Amino acid sequence: MKYMLIWRATDEALAKMGDVGFGQMLETVGRYNDELVRAGVLVAAEGLADAAEGVVVDYSSDPPVVTDGPYGETKELFNGFYILNVASKEEAVEWARRAPVTGPGFKTEIRRVTTIDEFPQDNEWIQKERAWREATGQL
Repeated sequence: MKYMLIWRATDEALAKMGDVGFGQMLETVGRYNDELVRAGVLVAAEGLADAAEGVVVDYSSDPPVVTDGPYGETKELFNGFYILNVASKEEAVEWARRAPVTGPGFKTEIRRVTTIDEFPQDNEWIQKERAWREATGQL
C-alpha cells in the first residue's frame, strides 16, 4: 500500500528551521532519505517552493478566484511530501515518527494513496486512465 506523508509547519517553525545550516539540513534529511531507500519503501519525495511563489484557485465563485501567495489565513503550510510503499498504515506512522525535522509547529499528515483498482473498471474514464498508465509504465 502507498501512503503519503505530508509535511506541514507553522511560519514560526519554519523560521526556527532557518537557524539550522543548509549543509546540516541536507545531512539530516539525507540520512533519513537513505534509510527509506535502503528499506525499499521510498516511492517519491519532494519539497515545495516557498508559499509566496504559489497561488490558490478558489472555486467558491464563478469564475474561480486566483490569489497569489503567501496566504495570511493559513496557520500551517504544506511544505513537502514523501510517498512510501509500505505494508500498513502503522508502518507509515513508524516512518513518520523517525522524521528528521520535528519539534513544536511541525506535523506530518499520513494519507493512503488510492489505486486505480479501487474505481469501477467498467467506467470509460477509468479505462482511458488505465490505458495511459500502462502506456507510460505506471502500471
